[in-house]
Amino acid sequence: MATRPFHFFRAGGFDQVRFDSGADLLAIDQLDQKLWVALACPTKGLAFDSRTLELIDSDKDGRIRAPELIGAVKWVGGLLKNPDDLLKGASELQLAAINDTTDEGKRIIAAAKTVLGGMGKSSAGSISVADTGEATKAFDSLPFNGDGVLPPESAKDDATKQLIVDVIACHGSVKDRSGKEGVNEEKVNAFFKDVVDHVAWLKKAEGNAALMVLKTDTAGAFDALKAVRGKLDDFFARCRLAAFDARALQALNREEKEYLAVAAKDLTITSEEVAGFPLARIEANRTLPLTEGVNPAWSAAITTFTAKTLKPLIGDKTVLTEAEWLTVRGKFDAYEAWNKEKAGAAVEKLGVPRLQALAADGARKSIDALFEEDKAQEGTAATLASVEKLVRLNRDLFRLANNFVSFKDFYERKEKAIFQVGTLYLDQRACELCIRVEDAAKHATMAPLSRAYLAYVDCARPSTGEKMTIAAAFTNGDSDNLMVGRNGIFYDRDGKDWDATISKLVDNPISIRQAFWSPYKKVLRFVEEQISKRAQAADAESNDKLTASASAVGTAADTGKVKPPEKKFDVGVVAALGVAVGGITAAFGALLQGFFGLGWLMPLGVVGLVLLISGPSMLIAWLKLRQRNIGPLLDANGWAVNANAKLNIPFGASLTRTAALPSGSRLDTVDPFAEERRPWGFYAFLVGVLAVVGAFWWFGKLNPYIPVLIQRTVPVVAAPVAPPPAAAEPAKAPDAPAAK
Repeated sequence: MATRPFHFFRAGGFDQVRFDSGADLLAIDQLDQKLWVALACPTKGLAFDSRTLELIDSDKDGRIRAPELIGAVKWVGGLLKNPDDLLKGASELQLAAINDTTDEGKRIIAAAKTVLGGMGKSSAGSISVADTGEATKAFDSLPFNGDGVLPPESAKDDATKQLIVDVIACHGSVKDRSGKEGVNEEKVNAFFKDVVDHVAWLKKAEGNAALMVLKTDTAGAFDALKAVRGKLDDFFARCRLAAFDARALQALNREEKEYLAVAAKDLTITSEEVAGFPLARIEANRTLPLTEGVNPAWSAAITTFTAKTLKPLIGDKTVLTEAEWLTVRGKFDAYEAWNKEKAGAAVEKLGVPRLQALAADGARKSIDALFEEDKAQEGTAATLASVEKLVRLNRDLFRLANNFVSFKDFYERKEKAIFQVGTLYLDQRACELCIRVEDAAKHATMAPLSRAYLAYVDCARPSTGEKMTIAAAFTNGDSDNLMVGRNGIFYDRDGKDWDATISKLVDNPISIRQAFWSPYKKVLRFVEEQISKRAQAADAESNDKLTASASAVGTAADTGKVKPPEKKFDVGVVAALGVAVGGITAAFGALLQGFFGLGWLMPLGVVGLVLLISGPSMLIAWLKLRQRNIGPLLDANGWAVNANAKLNIPFGASLTRTAALPSGSRLDTVDPFAEERRPWGFYAFLVGVLAVVGAFWWFGKLNPYIPVLIQRTVPVVAAPVAPPPAAAEPAKAPDAPAAK
């Protein structure tokens, strides 16, 4: 398939598409998704019209994916005559711009004119987002708005209104488009099914004497029996066990210590301890007393059982035998089995007369007629929704593409990206890369991979009770004064101000400059801490000595004996100190000798020393700053970022503005309340001069210019003496000729 030759631009270290025309945008499906910057984004937490995002989110899962964005682009492209209109981002849509050659286009134009006519704008040639919002709100508030939900107010008579109220009481409600509580066909069908089933269940008991043993009083009698059935069965079982073995009698009646435990408490007639005791005193084959000797926690229930159940069935009784109990209980077996088969219990509360009336033929005709009337408005509702969707996408779709398919808005810095929710002012800086976070703990598990210095900030508006959490990236300056608990002000995209408090920090390098000074600041902090510790230790030691001295004086006054003073000096310690000082002096001298031995290269030595100290910190910072990117920040928030969207050093610095005086400002440097300042610069210069002079003296360079008494004697190392050359052997005389 042929693809469109798109225009790309490089930003953030990767290539991104640029939509130069409406035709480019309509060909979005031809752009390889490997070249998209993002493949999904959430519908919440963005500085973007949430209603537009809801209309694009076709599956209503709270996320917009690439296929949904492509579908929205294609739908809009088929309804506009000129797709270049999408690049304008206008809040009003000209009716003449709608494609009237399609049936859907004609319906949208007609619906738009109807909306404008209802608002008194019949002559208007355009419709705005505000117009569609008002029209949608007005339509949704109508009794019949095509959503399939009927609130009680939609009924045309009291009987139908009461029917809707009954359905809500038994099966709950659903909200219609206007937010009112109502019922839909699903709930109405379930309601009438329960009505029919419950009435059919009730008919099984009509005229059944074996089932309704006490006619209309059967239910009350059964409930009274059911309340004490377990306790009566327990009583007669205990009496049978006592008849079986008299030794069990004491245990069956509970031991005396259990009564003592109960008596030790504040006793109430309904206390659980009393209710757990037998219904009456246990004896072998005993009958149950109904008036006297009954467990006080059960006396009321037994009285009700006697009046509602026993008396109608077996007459007045003062005692009850086990055989009588079994007979009475058996009379309700059929009723209990029928009661377990109860159907449609949800509508039982309406009462038998009401249910019988609802079960009659035609009882639901009135509500069915209302559903038909509401259904007739479905087409109008769908068309009105299409008008709203078209107007909104005409305004917002191009901007969404520039924050989804590419991050053009973010990298061009002309407009803020949709994920930038505002600006945080804190520590004389304005941080513009602020992202709204729903769950800070979850977000913080992935966000550190961005290699950015992050501050999680809790924002609140006490006047309205609003709260939210943001993650702000500090990309310029340093982190010296950033700490949990610091307060600032956050301005959202609507200009509203929020109280802001840092709740968590994610430490990463901010700049090379910060990394350069970091080792020195660490050394200073270490020195300050050590001095503070030593001062505290010395103070504590001094206090201890003072206390000990006072105690010694008191002891001497009591005993008349004075403790001899402790030895002040330890020769070994003095010797050790001398060795240490000598070693330090020798090391310092070697360092100076090496440094001055560089000659005219001494400045390079200074640079080398500085790089030796700051170099590793700067290298680590440089490596991390090269890896800094926005992807993990957004992915942790529900995005699917498809590229390594880098935040290099120059671009990152532009996202955090530091304090600077405006051009043309005048600054008075005289502070009338300033503390007296010491000339530390002069002191440093003086120390430097003395160090140089001392170095020259150490190496004897000043000897020609100073008195002999203070001259430095530089040890001279004798050059090695070459061994004397070996003495030459005298030449041998030639051998004399042999005598002949």
